[in-house]
Amino acid sequence: MNVKKFWMPIQEKTDNGKLRRVGVEIELAGLKADEIAHCIVSSFGGKAVIHTPTEINIEATRLGDFTIELDSNSVKALAEKNTPQQEEHSNLRKFAMDIAMRATEQFVPWEVVTPPIAMTGLVELNTLIEKLRSAGALGTRHAPHYAFGVHLNPELPNIQVDTILNYLRAFLCLYDWIVTQEKLDTTRKLTPYINHFKKDYISLVIDTNYRPTLEQLIDDYLDHNLTRNRSLDLLPLFAYIDEKWVRSQIDDERIKARPTLHYRLPNCDIDNPSWDLKNTFALWVAVENLAANSQGLASLCHAYQEHLERLTHPLDGKWLQFVRDYIDSSNLYKQCHV
Repeated sequence: MNVKKFWMPIQEKTDNGKLRRVGVEIELAGLKADEIAHCIVSSFGGKAVIHTPTEINIEATRLGDFTIELDSNSVKALAEKNTPQQEEHSNLRKFAMDIAMRATEQFVPWEVVTPPIAMTGLVELNTLIEKLRSAGALGTRHAPHYAFGVHLNPELPNIQVDTILNYLRAFLCLYDWIVTQEKLDTTRKLTPYINHFKKDYISLVIDTNYRPTLEQLIDDYLDHNLTRNRSLDLLPLFAYIDEKWVRSQIDDERIKARPTLHYRLPNCDIDNPSWDLKNTFALWVAVENLAANSQGLASLCHAYQEHLERLTHPLDGKWLQFVRDYIDSSNLYKQCHV
C-alpha cells in the first residue's frame, strides 16, 4: 500500500511542530473478541490482555495500545462482576454472562479503538481492515438492525477559539454534501447517535458576526447540544479545555477529554471489498482544508446563511448543488481510488 493514496490536510502539524494524530474507532460484528485481537496482533504485534469478557487491550503494538470493547454499558457492568475474584455464585454469573454476550452481539457492535496515529500513517490501518474482513467482519449494511460507524478523532492544530470555530463552520457548510458522498446507511440515519445540529444553532455559528470567546463558544454549544449524539461531537474537546465545567453540565462517563474533535458520521462498511478508510478520511480532509481557508469559509458561510432563510431550503436541494459546484471549482476534496 502507498501512503500517497491517503489525501492529507493542508495543516499536517500542530502549532508546536509535531505531526497531527488521529484516533479511529471501528464498529463491527461477525467476529469474537479473540478473533479481532488476533487480527490486531498479526498486523502490528503486541500482546492481548483480557480485562473482562467485554474488554481486551492489545498492548505494546508498534502503533501503540489498542482496545476492543463491546459497546454495551449494561453488559460491561455484568462483565466487571464476572471476574475470578468473585468466587461466590461464579458458575451462575458465568452462565448469565454467556447468555448476555450472545444476545447482545446480535445487535451491539464490537468496537476497535486505535491509539492516536499520525495522520500520515493512517494507511497502516487498512492492513487491519483487510484482515478483519477476511476473518468475517460485518459492517452496517449487512443487516437492517446494524447501525455501525467509524469515528475519527482528529487532533486539532491548536485549541484556539478561532480554530475550533472554523472547523465547526466548515463542517456545517459541507454536511449535506458529506452525507451524499458517504451514502449514509438508512438505519444509521434513523438512530439518534449521529443527529445533526438544529437550524437555530447552525444559524448562530455560521453568522460571521459571531465572534465568541472560548468560554462563550463552549457555553453556547452546551446550551444547544447537551448530548454526545451529534454528527460532530465537541464534548471531548470542550471537556479537555474545561473538564470541571463540562461535567457539571452533563453527567456522562463516556465523554473522554482529549484535544480532538469527535467525527461520528461515517459508515463502517467493512465487509465491502472496495471499502477502507481512504475516502472516509478524504471527506474529512475537505472539512480540514475549508477550515484552513478563511476567505473561502467566510464566503461559504454567507451563502449558507442566505440558503437557510429560504422556506424551501430543506426540500429543494439547491444548497447541496451549490456546495457541489464549490467543491468542483476548488481543491478541497480529492477522491482516493483503490
